[in-house]
Amino acid sequence: MPTIITHAAVPLCLGLGLGQKIIPRRLLLAGVALAMLPDADVLSFKFGVEYGSVFGHRGFTHSLLFAFVVPLLCVWLGRRWFKASLMRCWGFLTLSLLSHSLLDSVTTGGKGVGWLWPWSDERFFAPWQVIKVAPFALSRYTTSYGHQVIISELLWVWLPGAILMGVLWKVRR
Repeated sequence: MPTIITHAAVPLCLGLGLGQKIIPRRLLLAGVALAMLPDADVLSFKFGVEYGSVFGHRGFTHSLLFAFVVPLLCVWLGRRWFKASLMRCWGFLTLSLLSHSLLDSVTTGGKGVGWLWPWSDERFFAPWQVIKVAPFALSRYTTSYGHQVIISELLWVWLPGAILMGVLWKVRR
């Protein structure tokens, strides 16, 4: 997985690039939260759930069903709070949540992503894995491998995100 902070890159760069008139601040914050939400499944380790279980890491919280239903619930519960159209809210929140499993699928490790749950327990990777998989332990970020992870995320996520943000910002002006 990329680091939890890097999962926020997609909604941040997209939302900041489009601006507050299109993606209001509250919607942006909700997008950031949803982009990080799937990694709450690491708590399952504390309850003895195995990594490869559908309730383990990269299981059902990384599925397409989860990515389409959770934003629907968020829009239904918070539509007045977001101050944007229902379709814009749902689209942005869905894209934010989907970006999480897409980023996980291009990492160099793990057991793949459970995109097709509940129809299949199979795990998937994208055809290319370019982002170094992030360690679970914070102490590992001070090692040379931890530095490689950070550089990998800067190169493959933050740099393209910053370019997209700049292009969107320029088009808006």
